[in-house]
Amino acid sequence: MPPRPNSAPKKRSAEHLEDSAQSSRKSPKLFPIFNKPGSNSAVEEQSAFRWITPPLGPKHTCLHGSIFPKKGAPPQFQWWRPGVPAKLKEVHDAGYSVLIITNQALPSTSQITEWKKKIPLIAAQLPEVPFRLLAAIGKDGLIQIDKDASFFVGDAAGRVGDHAATDRKWALNVGLPFLTPEEYFLKLPAAPYTLTGFVATSLPTNLPRVTPTSTPLLPEPPHTEIVLFVGYPSLGKSSFYRNHFAPAGYVHVNQDTLRTRDKCVKVAEQAVGEGKSCVVDNTNRNADTRKHYIALAQKLGVPIRCILFEGSIDLAWHNNLYRAFNLPPALAAVEPKRELIPYSAFTSFRLNFEEPKIEEGFSEVKRVNWVFEGGEEERRRWSMWLQINGK
Repeated sequence: MPPRPNSAPKKRSAEHLEDSAQSSRKSPKLFPIFNKPGSNSAVEEQSAFRWITPPLGPKHTCLHGSIFPKKGAPPQFQWWRPGVPAKLKEVHDAGYSVLIITNQALPSTSQITEWKKKIPLIAAQLPEVPFRLLAAIGKDGLIQIDKDASFFVGDAAGRVGDHAATDRKWALNVGLPFLTPEEYFLKLPAAPYTLTGFVATSLPTNLPRVTPTSTPLLPEPPHTEIVLFVGYPSLGKSSFYRNHFAPAGYVHVNQDTLRTRDKCVKVAEQAVGEGKSCVVDNTNRNADTRKHYIALAQKLGVPIRCILFEGSIDLAWHNNLYRAFNLPPALAAVEPKRELIPYSAFTSFRLNFEEPKIEEGFSEVKRVNWVFEGGEEERRRWSMWLQINGK
């Protein structure tokens, strides 16, 4: 809840705002603030809430609306607790702005239209509390808030019975103090919670980048060879090629670019035929996939090495989300756009993965441990909690 514009700063902590009313009746874990039978048309006529155009954000995917006080008899409406409206008026009077933030990435325009009709129901129940609403209907840019003078109340907190932990994770990402509705409105003690998903600090930091270290990454003296990469998508295989093999003149063979395995085999054969080494930069998940390149190397009389990129499915999926949605703006402006790889590509790799072995026909199998490479701002954004569709 950021301070109201043009108001004297009257920042207060959440603990100083006393609850004005409580209810002892049972209620669901999720806010039923949209529960209202019947038509919305009468509410819209009475409400002072108005949608503002155009939407916010670089791609205009953040719906934006606000309300100004309007007296009148509001329709029937069910709040999570009866004391919520009085509490919101209290924080408004204390110098805070009330801001409702919600994700509404609904699959169709008609569903978004129907959802928008529900918002005046809130406005009609808060005739003396101006508020703003920001609803994300897509993956877009950032909305700036005053983090030092704001706090966040959300019910997706990772507790037993909560549908998710995304509210708490969002507050941690942004750097806002976080309270559940029970903590803030009812002054109940904090409940235990669990945050599932990839934890950036869980990665070991003392592993060598490449093992074994007894042999060089590039052959000495140089000779023509095929190098086969193996590993989940988004574990840095292409970056590793650019940093280590491209400068040595290795041809890049990639099925994302060439589209079919037959074309990949053909390009690799052409490169070796010209006396050039090549890197086959695909996931190459099992022996059946890898045998085509091993057979090619044997046919051409050149050695073939394997490089296995170590990393869990959680790490790979996290990297995928970071590259698609959370790069620093300055980096995103110069990097080629990375589309989100479907989760099924990661589960399929896990299901079919067979660890590469010398016995398949490789002259060597090396392992690459994933380490973060980037500046301070890149690391900060990579270390955030990232998820989409519950993953």
